[in-house]
Amino acid sequence: MNLMIIASVITLAIVVLVAYKGLKQKQPSDSALRQRAVFNTYEQLTFTRLKEILPEANILAHVSFDALLTTKLPRTRRKYEKLFADFVVLNKDCRVIAVIALGELLSAKRSKLAQQQDLLLEAAGYRVIRYEGVPEYQQLRDDFLTEYIDMQSLNSMPERDVGKFDLYSEERFTKMRIYG
Repeated sequence: MNLMIIASVITLAIVVLVAYKGLKQKQPSDSALRQRAVFNTYEQLTFTRLKEILPEANILAHVSFDALLTTKLPRTRRKYEKLFADFVVLNKDCRVIAVIALGELLSAKRSKLAQQQDLLLEAAGYRVIRYEGVPEYQQLRDDFLTEYIDMQSLNSMPERDVGKFDLYSEERFTKMRIYG
């Protein structure tokens, strides 16, 4: 009888040990990490064209809606917390000129989602420009004509006029004394 109990305990221990090793081996390990391109082909062409049309502007890519929008209510935040803007164009003062979205004509579901994204951004006061595919140079020039003119006029202002807009000029820092 005692021999039967000891044999059962040893058999049970072996079965538990084999099961544990089997489960331990089946646990997935992390896969190898690889580099990925930041832009797809359409985004790369659009980025290049935007930089050529607006060389003085800062162009950000893949900007989270959380960086662009804020709200008090969590249920409103859930509407946009996983959304990203393709490009955000900023002027020299880091103010948003426009949010650019690249659309795809794949399905009606995507176009409905795109409309909802545009409405969210427009409700917050952003100018949203949506392009189907890569925008042409002339189309970008037309859409950003006023911004282009404003940037060119700032570059062509006489130096004495530019100084009054520079809040943190070197002269101001050299005259400043720090006590401590």
